[in-house]
Amino acid sequence: MTVGIVMLVHTALDRAEQVARHWTASGCPVVIHIDRNVRRRTHRAFVQALEGDPLIRFSKRHRCEWGTWGIVAASQSASELMLKTFPEVRHVYLASGSCLPLRPVQELIDYLAARPQTDFIESATTADVPWTVGGLDEERFTLRFPFSWKRQRGLFDRYVALQRRLGIRRRIPAGIVPHMGSQWWCLTRQTLSAILEAPNRKVFDDYFKGVWIPDESYYQTLIRLYSRNVESRSLTLSKFDFQGKPHIFYDDHLQLLRRSDCFVARKIWPRADRLYQAFLTDSAHAMKKTEPNPGKIDRIFSKAVERRTRGRPGLYMQSRMPKHGFENGITSAQYSMFQGFAELFDDFETWLARATGARVHGHLFAPDRAEFAGGQTLINGALSDSATVRDYAPESFLTNLIWNSRGERQCFQFGPADNQAVNWLVARDPNAQVSVISGAWAVPLFRSNRNFGEIRKEAARLQKIEKEHLDVLRSYYAKARVRIWTMAEFVEAPMEPLQTIVDEIGMVHQRRLTEAPRMVDLSGFGQFLQNLKNQGMHPYLMGDFPVEQAPATAPGTPRKPYLVR
Repeated sequence: MTVGIVMLVHTALDRAEQVARHWTASGCPVVIHIDRNVRRRTHRAFVQALEGDPLIRFSKRHRCEWGTWGIVAASQSASELMLKTFPEVRHVYLASGSCLPLRPVQELIDYLAARPQTDFIESATTADVPWTVGGLDEERFTLRFPFSWKRQRGLFDRYVALQRRLGIRRRIPAGIVPHMGSQWWCLTRQTLSAILEAPNRKVFDDYFKGVWIPDESYYQTLIRLYSRNVESRSLTLSKFDFQGKPHIFYDDHLQLLRRSDCFVARKIWPRADRLYQAFLTDSAHAMKKTEPNPGKIDRIFSKAVERRTRGRPGLYMQSRMPKHGFENGITSAQYSMFQGFAELFDDFETWLARATGARVHGHLFAPDRAEFAGGQTLINGALSDSATVRDYAPESFLTNLIWNSRGERQCFQFGPADNQAVNWLVARDPNAQVSVISGAWAVPLFRSNRNFGEIRKEAARLQKIEKEHLDVLRSYYAKARVRIWTMAEFVEAPMEPLQTIVDEIGMVHQRRLTEAPRMVDLSGFGQFLQNLKNQGMHPYLMGDFPVEQAPATAPGTPRKPYLVR
């Protein structure tokens, strides 16, 4: 008693010939079905190359197309010829021309001989199948599919939609419950002959001819009627990506395939010479005997699918540009954005870098250039300070900056005069720490030597922009850690907010701040705001500044650093 191999071949016939000879060399008869789409000359040469082998037969040819009945018809014809021609066959193993035996054929024969009444085929109800792709689960059994999914996709989709709208449903034959699973099975002679010789086979065949992808449901459903002992698993290693397409194994997958301990793998790249040389070998150089366990490599495939669909946090590949709401993390590391601090404090960037150990930039989105730390014009990742290049894709500029400098905390200044295109990205980013002193943009206007009419007009413009930004930061969709102070409340007690910010960045471990940045002289700032009001502009974002005197924290003499004991 032995194992018979049914091979469905349509491409790479030279590899199929090599594998067929490998099967017969171990005494396994092979019945080959060649797709009718294969050219006559190619078909004739393939048959002539193998016709001298007494264990090889060729079945009636059918035209096979993915998702259609032809694949089932091909396996039926080949299986019938196998059972008729080789009576010593006990198990029939369905394989394709791109399948590759990973272990000595004798091990497969011995393995099946120890389980003479066991059928190996994935068979699960539609409710239990997690791998269907394309939106059709139980509907593939209740709708009609007269159009090709690959060649007539538009007609296919429209006809499905029409049937749904009209409520059309096919009747499932009595006595069967639709099951699904991998098309690569290994069935006993008794079970397979019962399916092929069933008195109501015509009823079943007529029904499944109208099922979408019947090769994944025909045998998987009928096995439940005729099998004595079903193991719902395939002996063939066949992995699929998130789109339902089979993974192709290349030469660099050699060790991965060895770890699977499976008898057969699909789908092998025809030019993977190293794989064919490694596995089509003698028993002395083959893999060790063990129970097939494709689950050992499932984790690797799961990671591959996740990497392809989600990518790495904060890294946008050319094959997977970011899609709103589907990012695997907007950025790759934590960073801080400061609004109003550089305007309120002299040399704030230098102080913050010294206090935290982070890299502190100026206004990265300033109108004229990106103000990188230290006045650099080019930083990690070949990011230029050119405003033109930056503004072509401002969000990508920021995510690239964070990605290229990961491992080092990035801080930058921001304001209403800057490019506002990154507002929503920063607000939605859980990695962002945003600290805002609202209204601080008025300090440079207060200290400028411009005409007051120009100042009033510019103040109105900047206030409107900052108000819109604050609305974004306070939005329900904001995920960043946001702290907002009015300018009046901040200058009244600046140490506590600064301490909170530094502690959250946490780059340098220290108990309390011993030095604070030097605040600019705000003498007369309250009167400046009153003048804006008098001119018809209402500066409400600064908070309540007294008009008659400067804020209590602004001394008349040059300020000294804060000291905390």
